[in-house]
Amino acid sequence: MSLAEKKLGIDRVVFIGRTFEEYRAMFNLNEKYLKGKKVLDCASGACSFTAHALQQGTEATSCDIAYKFTAEELEKKGSLDLIHTMNQMQHVQEQYVWKYFSSIDDLTEHRKRALKDCIAHMKKNPEAYQYGALPNLPFQKNEFDLTLCANFLFMYSDRLDYTFHLEALKELLRVTKEEVRLFPLTNLSGKISTYLPQLLEEIAPLVKGTEIADVPYEFQKGANQMLKIYV
Repeated sequence: MSLAEKKLGIDRVVFIGRTFEEYRAMFNLNEKYLKGKKVLDCASGACSFTAHALQQGTEATSCDIAYKFTAEELEKKGSLDLIHTMNQMQHVQEQYVWKYFSSIDDLTEHRKRALKDCIAHMKKNPEAYQYGALPNLPFQKNEFDLTLCANFLFMYSDRLDYTFHLEALKELLRVTKEEVRLFPLTNLSGKISTYLPQLLEEIAPLVKGTEIADVPYEFQKGANQMLKIYV
């Protein structure tokens, strides 16, 4: 069992995901930029980024600790997790910005579509979905041009300590040769992670530069920035 599995509890990890369109907004991506790049999505969960990116000329790979299970098992888990999550959303609607999604029903449809597209693609292209857990990924040094990390680092600062964040970030840098992008920079309470300043200081000698950039996406209040790391 990996360090991430021990700290998060693999059976308690919710298997839901974001759509390709959400990824484009969260990470300020466009088709021209992605064309021809080799991209890693980690930790990807039930996101449909890889499914659609591959269709548009991007050599995308998804990596997640959940991929130790079969597509059929994940499909069942994702459907149950989606029901549970949307029921919980009813009680915390005030913590979110209802612009990208008009309502919980609209949010539910997006999450259902992401899960459906991810599972369908996984069944046909299992090689694009690699089991792996930070801070030890099954990839070579500089294997990817761009690495995306959504809703994982910083988000779970209550369960994943600073040392884990630092080692995970170093691992993302190891497998990437151009750029790493992380979104959001907030924890589950919607506050900027207290780990961020020290992490930026510690990785500074290892990278060409860093940038905190606003993005045209905000669902959780205050979560509208990404970190760009130029490797």
